[in-house]
Amino acid sequence: MIIDLGNLEGSLQFDFSVTADELDLGTGDFRLLSDAKAAGEVLKHIAQTDVVGTINADAEFDCTRCLSPVRQDFVVAFDVAYITEIPEAATAEIEPGDLDTDLLADESLDLKEVVREQILLNLPEQIFCKEDCRGLCQKCGANRNLINCICEEKEIDPRWSALKNLK
Repeated sequence: MIIDLGNLEGSLQFDFSVTADELDLGTGDFRLLSDAKAAGEVLKHIAQTDVVGTINADAEFDCTRCLSPVRQDFVVAFDVAYITEIPEAATAEIEPGDLDTDLLADESLDLKEVVREQILLNLPEQIFCKEDCRGLCQKCGANRNLINCICEEKEIDPRWSALKNLK
């Protein structure tokens, strides 16, 4: 959904869905199970354009420790500011308050790209299938949540073998 900001006056409401294929997220440990539904408003001001909205989707993540699939509602609230690219902006120093402001090359704004960016920026760094997930065995790769792996018990550091004889 491309919006021509040159012809926009005031604000414009949006409500649309985007498929996972259209977004091309390219992440192996995150999958959309449903279309991403985006709703919000584009607000045109004199110096900038603000996009405020929410994104909702059903998603599946891989557990950080055991790689089991974890289903979760993925909800993102966002507020992004855009300014039209000006030559001085290429050499201007960025202030901390300007980090949420993006530059537009022309007077058009692709809302699908905004949705894609916001999903990627808001992916959790770590997600666990359960709080006490035991992960995978480092030796055999077994899911330690499902079986009691004895690999760690079998292998003893040879430096401690003398203690084995003490009783």
